[in-house]
Amino acid sequence: MTRKAKVPRFTSEAQERAFWESRDSSAYVDWQKAERVRFPNLKPSTTAISLRLPVGLLDRIKMAANKRDVPYQSLIKMWLAEKVDAA
Repeated sequence: MTRKAKVPRFTSEAQERAFWESRDSSAYVDWQKAERVRFPNLKPSTTAISLRLPVGLLDRIKMAANKRDVPYQSLIKMWLAEKVDAA
């Protein structure tokens, strides 16, 4: 069994980021013993954007969302994700 290096204590997130950017984590972590974990309560980071749409287009989007019983902003996000995934 090979002995792994000890991870130092960091005084800031920037210091820790710089440390890991310049090193291979396998020298510090035995990835063969790692276990998968789930964080079910984490929400993806989002940011608000401003998007100008023609009124007629927005009305058509709202009607399509109403037919699907989803908020129109959620429908726009779903459509965008589908297009990006297909590209």
